[in-house]
Amino acid sequence: MRVLGINAIFHDPAAALVVDGEIVAAAEEERFTRRKHGKRPVPFSAWELPEQAARWCMASAGLEPGDLDAVAYSYEPELVEPGQQGLDEHWEDLRTRYARRSPYFLATALPGLDPDIVRFVPHHVAHAGSAGLAAPFDGDCAVLVTDGRGECASHLAGSYRGHDLETFAAQRLPHSLGLLYEELTEHLGFLRSSDEYKVMALASYAKPKHLDLMREHIRVADDGGFHIHRVDWVTLAKRREADGEMTEEHAELAASVQARVEEVLLELAGWLHDRTGHRKLAMAGGVALNCVANTRIFAEGPFDEVWVQPAAGDAGTALGAALHLVAQQGEPAAAMSGADLGRGWTDDEIRGCLDRAKITYTEPPDVAAEVASALAQDKIVAWFQGRSEYGPRALGRRSLLANPGFAGNLERLNDVKGREQFRPVAPMVLLDRAAAVFGRGPIPSPYMLFVHDVRPEWKDRIPAVVHVDGTARPQTVDPSGEPLLARMLTEFERRTGLPVVVNTSLNTAGRPMVDDPRDALECFGSAPVDLLAIGPFVVRRTGGPA
Repeated sequence: MRVLGINAIFHDPAAALVVDGEIVAAAEEERFTRRKHGKRPVPFSAWELPEQAARWCMASAGLEPGDLDAVAYSYEPELVEPGQQGLDEHWEDLRTRYARRSPYFLATALPGLDPDIVRFVPHHVAHAGSAGLAAPFDGDCAVLVTDGRGECASHLAGSYRGHDLETFAAQRLPHSLGLLYEELTEHLGFLRSSDEYKVMALASYAKPKHLDLMREHIRVADDGGFHIHRVDWVTLAKRREADGEMTEEHAELAASVQARVEEVLLELAGWLHDRTGHRKLAMAGGVALNCVANTRIFAEGPFDEVWVQPAAGDAGTALGAALHLVAQQGEPAAAMSGADLGRGWTDDEIRGCLDRAKITYTEPPDVAAEVASALAQDKIVAWFQGRSEYGPRALGRRSLLANPGFAGNLERLNDVKGREQFRPVAPMVLLDRAAAVFGRGPIPSPYMLFVHDVRPEWKDRIPAVVHVDGTARPQTVDPSGEPLLARMLTEFERRTGLPVVVNTSLNTAGRPMVDDPRDALECFGSAPVDLLAIGPFVVRRTGGPA
């Protein structure tokens, strides 16, 4: 069975292809259009069809639109309830009408596609499928979805037994943890539905001064849901403009909401465990990208194992919708083996791109050793290798790398990327060395979706990656799946004694992660990066040695 999944209704338009139960390809439209989150400066920006991503997914498998058995669209317009409190009825009506017409829009965008094969999958069911059906678990699991909103709800708590989803709770709108966090993000001067991770980072710089008040406004219900009473943000912290001063009261507000969201998620997870008895939990939805909350669920919650979908936001619903249709047909679906589901290039294709750009480059005997040597000399390296990542995290395919042993490299990297100085960077570490450096969080942690305590003896040795609260957000690297990345880490440790390398996304502020070789060259040319490792080739800022 050949199923194309589509997300195109809120933000993060994406496509995914599942063939005979195998996840073949998945990509976000922003990697093709270079518009972050698929947003344009027009009202209908969030309804962008992932035309280029869909074409690429099919081409990667040698398929044409007419070869598909089904298209799974991650929104069910018939579930929308007009006049929901707190929602704009005009926009809801337009959104619903757009969704109903989407089979015909898709058929126009993908000539040869039969609109009759398009199937609507409820938004949170698609999120659930992206987690519970893709998780690397043997046997059944609980599934928890929390985000801004779907058609009429903002949360789903359920269980997978085999490939069958049973829903136990679904919080109806307008109550929404995700929308609450979005409102706070906007109040603090950041971009709504885009910069929520900045609020999470800011929260670590203050105490949750207003936590008791947040507990009054955000309450967990006995039915597995929650209720949120509107917060008057201005009474707690002055609204900040995008270029305004960041004050202590802003950080205190961020810390208060973050702390309460963590508490609520812990309670929701506990309720779900009591209801299902499962030992394993799979999570998705935009709120599941909150790695601090994820760690509390793992460390303090009742589940033995917690897995978070690496494309937990709306982009992941393209994959989840496709997997849901496959499961409905009784086909077994393979677990997600990695996030490297995007575009890749052969060495000859990369060489051709470099030659056309008239770029001076070398082909060292071992690019991993060459990069390790540069990092040991405190160079900043752009790393472009293999297929790109599906989801918002750079996982050693499209990354900026640096030496973690110098505290100044945090500021240096934030300057390279043109972003706020309170933003942290993350460490990557070999799987067999992770437990010696990091505690509390789960190991393995291949998708950078949990924070871990940095062990005391390592804090002064890798200061660039240690958060202000003593934690870090590591990516563990398994040599069996990432041999080149593992070899680079091994070579770096041999030269420095440090088993950790700084990893942050290969992009600059406001731009999506680079995806193709041309993107990499543009980023390298515009940012103060010392070396670009692209496939087996090395491009240096100057003609001198790295």
